[in-house]
Amino acid sequence: ILAQADFGWSPNIPLISNLRWLDCKVLKMVIKTDLCAYTEYRIYPGHGEKFIAKDAKVHFFISAKADALFHQRIKPVKLRWTQAWRRMNKKGKVEEGGKKKTRKAQKFQKAIVGLSLDDLKKKKAQKPELRQAREAAAKEAKQRATQKKPAAKVAAPKGKADKGAKLPKGGGAPKAGKDFKGKK
Repeated sequence: ILAQADFGWSPNIPLISNLRWLDCKVLKMVIKTDLCAYTEYRIYPGHGEKFIAKDAKVHFFISAKADALFHQRIKPVKLRWTQAWRRMNKKGKVEEGGKKKTRKAQKFQKAIVGLSLDDLKKKKAQKPELRQAREAAAKEAKQRATQKKPAAKVAAPKGKADKGAKLPKGGGAPKAGKDFKGKK
């Protein structure tokens, strides 16, 4: 009678509803599992190997294969079947949040060597027509300067040709004679 009272059973309620009530009370058994130090798989009780290093660090391995690979110093990231490889190559778990939000770079103005910040702001505030007129004037000045330069370029090659005639045919290098102190 005590056992019946503990489960909340009563003779007045039909048997089927009592069974449903019992199903809700059933707890799942918790099993203590370890993680493999190499593959990161779960190791259930009675399985796997334990390795204790000289520094007293304990390593659990799921199989002799994992143990052997660990002792050969083969990195788990290089093997496709390990969790480390899956993590590195972004396989499996998909993040719910999606991609990370990247911040937009904030615009920041600094003074340039020739102009102060106030001068820069004034230039930006100018009407486009005025700015275009100034740019056109600057282009004209550049063209005038480039027209003067070709005349100077024409004179320069003549001087270079004279210098080239004075050089010996061998390229101006000293000839290997008695005084030469190097490999022949």
